[in-house]
Amino acid sequence: MKYKLVVLPLISAFFFTFASCRQNFSKSEGQTWGTVYHIAYDGSENCDEAVKATLQMIDHELSMFNPSSTVSLVNTGRLEKTSLHFRRVFDISQKINRLSGGVYDPTIGPISNLWGFGPSETATEPDAEAISQALKAVGIDSCSIDTCGLIVRKSPATVFDFSSVAKGYGIDCVADTLEALGAHNYMIEIGGEVLACGLNPNGRRWRIQIDSPLSGLGHERLGVIELGPERSAVASSGNYRNLRRKADGSLYGHTLSPLSGYPVEGRVAAATVVASDCATADALATACMAAAEPDSALAILSRAEANGIIVYIEGDSLQTRATAGFKMLR
Repeated sequence: MKYKLVVLPLISAFFFTFASCRQNFSKSEGQTWGTVYHIAYDGSENCDEAVKATLQMIDHELSMFNPSSTVSLVNTGRLEKTSLHFRRVFDISQKINRLSGGVYDPTIGPISNLWGFGPSETATEPDAEAISQALKAVGIDSCSIDTCGLIVRKSPATVFDFSSVAKGYGIDCVADTLEALGAHNYMIEIGGEVLACGLNPNGRRWRIQIDSPLSGLGHERLGVIELGPERSAVASSGNYRNLRRKADGSLYGHTLSPLSGYPVEGRVAAATVVASDCATADALATACMAAAEPDSALAILSRAEANGIIVYIEGDSLQTRATAGFKMLR
């Protein structure tokens, strides 16, 4: 049996079901970064405009689809001095690169372009020589930012794509904005990634539903986790989100190896990670996918001192394995 994995979020925030929040809670909803956001927060301050300004700031700094963003300007050589937010996601990326043994790498852009997952989304199947040449520009461990904030690349062709960490980082920045305006209890969900702090409008911990991809056109509920009262986040990743077909008819996913230059061929179908900040959870979920095997993915989470659950293919079925600290309410 072969599984057809589809594009649906693996994380659902239960506060969507609240018909109305208590008087001291407010909601903020809208569109950003090609997806939608839902935020619930307490306090007397209206945070809508501040939240929108933070979201726009992250787009201006880190979006690969904004030609005037800091990362786009750096990638095209129009800017050498990096910004604070660029440096922060760069540092997080280097940390997860080390913890993952190099399988997580935001400089994989030249390889992504070859396989049709770049900005043009032109599906191709590159030859070995093209992959070998592209790999010469890949390696965030060979990049650095000097004391003046100037970027030092592995090669002139090295580019940075922080898509696997930027959304989580942006959520962290929204949380900082809410706290600066006096919110102590809140939940932020953007495109299926969630950060929560404090308690929900009913005075309980925030509940998040975790799903597993399954064959056909849906998901299977795995269980529910709770976040709060301490600030914590959950993010997921899966190969079911973006597939291409080779000339021989076989499918390959968007998770590519920065070590080999080829699509990762492994048993991990999806990963959900809980961490103290959403940027780390976001990057670790991608690292778990790139690890290919559940044992390797769980080892990465152990080194990162994070928790999570791995959905993997075992024969004709999907199975799960989780870290000891990953607790679900069935």
